[in-house]
Amino acid sequence: MTKRGALLAQACFQHAIAVAGHQAAKSLELRATLNLLRLWQAQGKSEAARQRLAGTYGAFAEGFDSTDLREAKALPEEL
Repeated sequence: MTKRGALLAQACFQHAIAVAGHQAAKSLELRATLNLLRLWQAQGKSEAARQRLAGTYGAFAEGFDSTDLREAKALPEEL
């Protein structure tokens, strides 16, 4: 991915996260966050990814058997 493409993807993911947060759509916010984290992981931004994920994952009180939450729980081990 080009640098411009990565910046555009990051902006789109961050916009999706903001919209989902504004709508209190936690599952959609988590999915967009996971996509942003994959991008950051590819760019070597592991610490920023860990911090972002901690805040998003911590907002959940149930649904931990869902695919996205299982992935979110496992992702810090990969970062």
